[in-house]
Amino acid sequence: MNEFDRVRDYLTGLQDRICGAIEQADGQAHFIEDRWQRAEGGGGRTRILRDGGVFEQAGIGFSDVAGTRLPPSASANRPELAGASWRACGVSLVFHPSNPYLPTTHANVRYFQAERDGEKVAAWFGGGFDLTPFYPFDEDVQHWHRVAHDLCAPFGNTRYAEHKRWCDEYFFLKHRNETRGVGGLFFDDLHGDFDADFAYLRAVGDGFLDAYLPLVERRKDTPYSEREREFQLYRRGRYVEFNLVYDRGTLFGLQSGGRSESILMSLPPRVRWEYGFQPETGSDEARLAAYLVPRDWLGE
Repeated sequence: MNEFDRVRDYLTGLQDRICGAIEQADGQAHFIEDRWQRAEGGGGRTRILRDGGVFEQAGIGFSDVAGTRLPPSASANRPELAGASWRACGVSLVFHPSNPYLPTTHANVRYFQAERDGEKVAAWFGGGFDLTPFYPFDEDVQHWHRVAHDLCAPFGNTRYAEHKRWCDEYFFLKHRNETRGVGGLFFDDLHGDFDADFAYLRAVGDGFLDAYLPLVERRKDTPYSEREREFQLYRRGRYVEFNLVYDRGTLFGLQSGGRSESILMSLPPRVRWEYGFQPETGSDEARLAAYLVPRDWLGE
């Protein structure tokens, strides 16, 4: 089995495992699957769970797509990719819970390779996971980062710090001067040693459920009122802003002729904007601002 197929097989299994775990955690709804083909090459399977006991919408997609010309968002400053054909596979998910006390979350793991005249000219891994709370709890954020730290540990003493910092920098809304959430891990263009890099990709993919499911159990039944729900919908607007303005995956998918329904499944099903909104001083809503600044969550 070649390298690409090894990654592909892992990713399809990962999608299956996460779907099973989330259905069990939700307790009511099930994922529906939408299989699709891409005219230029490849296809995928998008799975959506709606209006469940825990999740208002949970989307997780697998794609294996190919092409002969890379979009500007991928080929800029990469002269070795000029005129190369490419193939990419990945799993990407975004879960939007109903309860404002349970954070929204995103994860992605992916592999890309390019060839020219039958010879590989580039290949790399990318991915990560991040957390977006609306009513944050220190113990939740610390757990999230502890899982991230521990899965990074076998890959060197600096891996967690580097990829946490990359996450803080990547998921930053410049026009709002705030991070999208409390971070996690982010990496791209990882191409040192295939076996070691693939092992790290698997650690990140497998670690996602360890990081998120305990938060589901803690927060899914927390009582809330219309006030908390309205604040959740308002803050979801920031999620939309980031995904449509800055997210590389969204730009790559749309610029490469990808399937818009699958690319935009990350957007929340309900959202609102409010001009000049300011939370009351000292309120639970006002607390969030202090969490939207990069921080050392583990005291290291």
